Amino acid sequence: MSVLRRRAVLAGSLVTTLGAPAIVQAQADWSKGTIKFIVPFPPGGSTDPIARIIQAKLIETTGWNIVVDNKPGGSGVVGATVAAKSPPDGSTWLVVFDNHILNPIWTPALPYKDAELTPITQIGRSAQGICAYPTRPYNTFAEAAAAAKAQPGKISVGALAASLAQIFLAFVQKENGFEMNTIPYKGGGPLYQDALAGVIDLSVSSLANSMPHVKANKLKLVAVTGEKRSRLMPDVPTLIEQGLKAMPSYAWWGLYAPAGTPKPIVDRMHAEVSKAVRAPDVTQKFVDLYDMEIVLNSPEQFAAFITKEQEIWAKVIKDNSLKPE
Repeated sequence: MSVLRRRAVLAGSLVTTLGAPAIVQAQADWSKGTIKFIVPFPPGGSTDPIARIIQAKLIETTGWNIVVDNKPGGSGVVGATVAAKSPPDGSTWLVVFDNHILNPIWTPALPYKDAELTPITQIGRSAQGICAYPTRPYNTFAEAAAAAKAQPGKISVGALAASLAQIFLAFVQKENGFEMNTIPYKGGGPLYQDALAGVIDLSVSSLANSMPHVKANKLKLVAVTGEKRSRLMPDVPTLIEQGLKAMPSYAWWGLYAPAGTPKPIVDRMHAEVSKAVRAPDVTQKFVDLYDMEIVLNSPEQFAAFITKEQEIWAKVIKDNSLKPE
């Protein structure tokens, strides 16, 4: 080896040796500063309170300084972009709703790339609830579907625009040969304003959002979209039990980090979030409020789930020529 070559190798080794402790120290100190949970929606709905429940438990169990930072806009795109462009140092995390994985399908030219965000865990899932205005003449979705077959396009059904609910509605209608007037809404506020006023006949949303109105007898739950009945309303049959061709569909919530976040930091956050969500008081709260099934899978399992879901729903979007609004 030449003298110059040997000097270069020694210099490189010295930089690596000196740099390694700094990197290790940075990873060790990541949780001592402010940690942001970006929620890409305004307060209200389900994602914001779920993030805040986890935030409160993490503060209690770890002493970390965690803040929830709402960055609404563009069906979650604004907040996701902020998270994707943030330094991957453990100070920024993104709490998402299921529509997050649909945004790249609806809008290929997003201001961020999927690869700029790393899946950490799927927190939990909850079946969608299909509700009717109380005075409508159907007590099951099968009855509403039969009426829609007799009078195509007359029965109206609302769902959040660019959501799994909107796509699932298109899938169920095509599979069962009926047509409803599907109305996409830009937010839960406008959707429930019309649903509670009887402006629309039916509405589809997560049980997390619909159950308060069902319990208040302001809406009538006529079906759930999961594999089994809801623990909150065990008398209401699933779509499949009602004889409809359907596949189970769930609203879900997940946690991401900027790509490149060091594995030790990812592993620590995954462990602490899992511990917080599995705390008996938090689990019970999620079950009582959202009929949530706790998932907390690994980053690898969550990534595989996302890939599969995007393949399934991209096909439904293409087959039905759906638009986000």
